[in-house]
Amino acid sequence: MLEVADILRAAGPELCARWAVLPSQKRALQAIQQCRTAALGGQVYGCTDCGQLQYSYHSCGQRHCPKCQGQRTERWLQQQRGRWLPCPYFLLTFTLPSELRALARSHQKLVYGWLLQAAAASLQKLCADPRWLGAQPALLGVLHTWTRAMLYHPHAHFLVSAGGLSADGQCWVPAKHPNFLVPVRALSVIFRAKMRDRLQRAGLLGQVPATVWQQPWVVHAQHAGRGQKVLEYLGRYVFRIAISNSRLETLEQGQVTFRYRDNRTQQLKRIGLPVQEFVQRFLQHVLPRGLTKVRHYGLSSAAAGPRHAAALALLQTASPPPPPAPPAAPAPASQPSPPPPPQVARCPHCGTGRLVWLGLILPARKIPP
Repeated sequence: MLEVADILRAAGPELCARWAVLPSQKRALQAIQQCRTAALGGQVYGCTDCGQLQYSYHSCGQRHCPKCQGQRTERWLQQQRGRWLPCPYFLLTFTLPSELRALARSHQKLVYGWLLQAAAASLQKLCADPRWLGAQPALLGVLHTWTRAMLYHPHAHFLVSAGGLSADGQCWVPAKHPNFLVPVRALSVIFRAKMRDRLQRAGLLGQVPATVWQQPWVVHAQHAGRGQKVLEYLGRYVFRIAISNSRLETLEQGQVTFRYRDNRTQQLKRIGLPVQEFVQRFLQHVLPRGLTKVRHYGLSSAAAGPRHAAALALLQTASPPPPPAPPAAPAPASQPSPPPPPQVARCPHCGTGRLVWLGLILPARKIPP
């Protein structure tokens, strides 16, 4: 199967070094190219029958690598499900206007952080208003910087509980309407004002065209059911970016072809890009070191642990879980079930021999995380 690492290697180290301008991009390029290769070391196994050697190389662990973080993603999803409130949710998307994208490229850590902070503060401000909700909801925010075609498009997704805990912590306040949480137009205005305030305090307001403050900012809201499907979608890209290896199709004559689903028509499309443009599109989504792309606010924040527990208890009392299924009848004592046989790694070459560990492969050199 074609991988992003294959495309980076095809581009060559000199061209990749020229395109990777930021230190974070250089680290990501090096890590992805060396992932699961002899450069990072690993283990070597031998077959007891045919003597064939089998090599298992270490992963890079880089958060932008399409091959890594599968187990970490599943652990993250389990953690979120363990704290998930049993109530409906809304998905809200806050998009940074195109006029601010140049500034976001040059001040990634600042602008991306402000995008998440301003969106969360705007939501919490309207949710606290008794006209709309009058309670504190749970918010999960995830930063994305791409479209499905890997174009630069910074935006933040927020999963917001359709209700919240009252100020005194005594009752759960549901959303006033099943298909409406807060007014999106008012949310857009507040979001725009909060971003403007942050840019002004940082002395960056002069780098933004004045017209951007008169135009409406795009904020989209939709019902997300119980939020589980959206959570799984967001989880796919918590520990990687832009594109997965499964969407890559061909690398022929310096041209990369990959598929994506059009947001408007939901039709599957294919796009071909020169290797250089593909790598450039990929690199623009590499995040600066230390930037937290997933953030919790409101009842989901770490500081709101007791209030989150109170909300969970109220919701579980209002909607008790179904009774557990009756336990299966135990097997007769005279016929105990045998223990499962131990799993033995079989040789992929001959299919009959066992693979036994022979030793370590030391890494060629240590790369930064």
